[in-house]
Amino acid sequence: MKHGVRAEQREQTRRTLLAQGRRLFAEKGYADVGLAEIVAAAGVTKGAFYHHFDSKLALFRGVLTAVQEQVGAEVAAAADAEKDPWRQLVTGCLTFLTATAAPDVQRVMLVDGPAVLGWAEWRALDEASSARHLAEALEVLIGSGVLARQPVAPLTHLLSGAMNEAALWLAGSAGNTDLDDTKAALTRMLTALRADNGVR
Repeated sequence: MKHGVRAEQREQTRRTLLAQGRRLFAEKGYADVGLAEIVAAAGVTKGAFYHHFDSKLALFRGVLTAVQEQVGAEVAAAADAEKDPWRQLVTGCLTFLTATAAPDVQRVMLVDGPAVLGWAEWRALDEASSARHLAEALEVLIGSGVLARQPVAPLTHLLSGAMNEAALWLAGSAGNTDLDDTKAALTRMLTALRADNGVR
């Protein structure tokens, strides 16, 4: 019983560190957050911090992974609610733009993520989450003839890159009007990829 309680306490400490890390990284940016500030906000000692993460960078990596998983889950849930594979793709892509419009997601995932971890590691994490789901959706649509037969990898990277760039641009934009316009532009771009030129 005691062992179970300790394990739960350790997991709670880890969750608290991730939550406070996310809040501070989102508010101030990675470079302006110190380790002392993180442990104070979480109400733990530095020893407790190092039990879970070997550095501030390791905590940031954990926060980024959690943010990407959250976005991926939102996209998957919205797409899965649609029965038609084409609607799944469009809904998933539009949901990605909506999810990444949240300021904390923008700061952690799109601004600091590549800068802190480096482009290669950030790309690998991105591919392991949202890009993999996008590739799977495109494979289904190519297989069923909705999209013209073509290699999936280049199309996945082109669409993923376009959506990440749009999300970054939206991070510095005025708000909902730009988000709505970007969603409309993305819908037109996706429709143009259809083998039937969007005629349904």
